[in-house]
Amino acid sequence: MSDAASLKAEGNAAFSAGDYKTAIAKFTEAIACDGTNHVFYSNRSASHASLGNFEVALEDAQSCVNIKPDWPKGYGRKGAALHGLKRYNDAREAYEAGLKLDPSSALLKSGLEEVERAQKGPAMGGGAFDGAGNIGAMFGSPDIWGKLATNPQTRDYLQQPDFVTKMQELQKDSSKLGQYMSDPRIMQVMGMLMGVDVMSGDQFKEKMDQDEPMAEAKPAPTPAPKPEPVPEPEPEPVAVDPSKEKADALKAEGNAHYKKKEFEAALAKYAAAYEAFDEDITYLNNTAAVYFEMGDFSKCRETCDKAVERGRELRADYKLVAKALTRKGTSFKAENKLEEALECYHKALTEHRSADTLKKFNETEKEIKKRDEEAYLDDDKAEEARQAGNDAFKRQDYPEAVKFYSDSLKRNPNDHRVYSNRAASYTKLTAFNEALKDAEKCIELAPEFSKGYTRKATVQFFMKQYDKAMETYQALLSKEPENAEAQDGVRRCVDAINRGNRGEMTEEEMKERQAKAMAEPEIQGILTDPVMRQVLQDFQDNPKAAAEHQRNPGVMAKIQKLVAAGVVQMR
Repeated sequence: MSDAASLKAEGNAAFSAGDYKTAIAKFTEAIACDGTNHVFYSNRSASHASLGNFEVALEDAQSCVNIKPDWPKGYGRKGAALHGLKRYNDAREAYEAGLKLDPSSALLKSGLEEVERAQKGPAMGGGAFDGAGNIGAMFGSPDIWGKLATNPQTRDYLQQPDFVTKMQELQKDSSKLGQYMSDPRIMQVMGMLMGVDVMSGDQFKEKMDQDEPMAEAKPAPTPAPKPEPVPEPEPEPVAVDPSKEKADALKAEGNAHYKKKEFEAALAKYAAAYEAFDEDITYLNNTAAVYFEMGDFSKCRETCDKAVERGRELRADYKLVAKALTRKGTSFKAENKLEEALECYHKALTEHRSADTLKKFNETEKEIKKRDEEAYLDDDKAEEARQAGNDAFKRQDYPEAVKFYSDSLKRNPNDHRVYSNRAASYTKLTAFNEALKDAEKCIELAPEFSKGYTRKATVQFFMKQYDKAMETYQALLSKEPENAEAQDGVRRCVDAINRGNRGEMTEEEMKERQAKAMAEPEIQGILTDPVMRQVLQDFQDNPKAAAEHQRNPGVMAKIQKLVAAGVVQMR
């Protein structure tokens, strides 16, 4: 099985077990091995959607469709992601496009029906509440995060991930407010926004309970007498087989010889022990260990096979059988027969999953991969693959370009130009996460190569991370002050940021920017910093203190960071 196929299988197993983060990691590794396989993107899209990361799920689904536009399931992934983003019309179009390719697909039909139900909306519930006075719409205010950070009753909530998630969901869909009414934090936010003291039902009940008089205490019932304990029967003594006693004594003598490296004497004692009592394969396992230390790997494996065969006849403890298989694998590895060793370790793990054997399995698998990668290295063939990738890119055959560039990197993993070119191909396929990784690798390998910075900044701009894109362009300008592409990029980023401050972005675009910003650890750190919370409060209601803050470069850098991310607006 190829590396990519193995990683896909591991990702599928993790997905089936509900471990979506591990599944995403495995599918990402599979894509790194083969970026042209549409199934990997499809599976990663499903994993992201299962975690509620619909934006990223949509990117992977679109990459899947771009690579293989005649595969119906790709449109199903796209429709599911769009449904999660509440873009119902777009979701409907995706499902209908898939049904044109496969009219009988139950998956696509079911997805389309769910979208149609969602468009009709529930007859009762949270949506009705939003219609009464438009209370839920208050959560869509662009400056709500700044208000939360400066309010002493709500600012600590920003350190709680589940609260931030709920707020982001309410910004996307205020009809969900009814689902969160039992959360006192949400009620507190409502009170802040409405300027009143709002209590949840549970808080109201708690208050009423405190005002109720205590009921008259009743005497406790007299406990029933405990029955006298019945004495447990004494266990019958187990008869010890004298042959087993003799064999264990011989084994102990063999162990003493083994520790002294008196291997011939140890072999004689273990052989005598097995002859005295052949219903315990421990003596055979010990014999195999001696042969291993003597360097007689053939004899070691022969004894291990005998132990496994006899163990199955006796239905012996799985651990003993697994031990024999592990030792056999170790003997193969000592002779650098890595595939044979890996197979033995795999069989051992099916008998008993021990940490030691699993470690040996993983290490051997890595050694095989490293050996194969080193054997594949070839600078001349890497250059041929790079040129083939360039030709495919010029033909606008971007999946084929990714394929050639990936092969080139396997043959020469240190060519920064190929990472730059593959980043451009991934960008054309809207596989922004992969494009960003390649651009960053390009910069790591060649910090003076300007294309790496422009590739990275372009991806960040498309991902609406305007503040980060501007930082990348500025990093390039610090090296090449006259770089026209970087200068133009900074202007475009500033314009995009200012459009948000001027209110020229749609509400949906603002929410998307803010949601992405709130997921950034740096932004979270600024908003949860007590000093910065006070600064934001001063900017709202203390002009004199705000003027002092403006003279502090460190504070203003953080303010600009919040403004650039769209979390705070300067008017």
